[in-house]
Amino acid sequence: MENLKLIGAIVTLIGSIFIFLGSLGLVRMPDFFTRIQAGTKASTLGTMLSILGIGIIHYDWAGKIIILIVFIFMTNPISSHVIARAAYIAKTSFSNKTVVDKLDKAREPKSKIE
Repeated sequence: MENLKLIGAIVTLIGSIFIFLGSLGLVRMPDFFTRIQAGTKASTLGTMLSILGIGIIHYDWAGKIIILIVFIFMTNPISSHVIARAAYIAKTSFSNKTVVDKLDKAREPKSKIE
């Protein structure tokens, strides 16, 4: 019983470290698109690990914890993609270090082959 609490506390701590590193990435990244990528990846994994650690400590909540983890796994990346796409359409500026815009090339009309 004590071993499960220790393992749960360690998993929760690791999740908290990921969330902290994600917030650090929000401060360090140069533009909106890299910030949203850093924040989403770290918050998805960090939140899932934190909730999993709580699920290990309180194993009677396992069903609810699994539902929460699946919900976070599905919604975080999708919402991040939608927000980034809307920012791209609204012409949010890139960093000076950005050299390739593959979406711009994908939006160009394709020439008709005759």
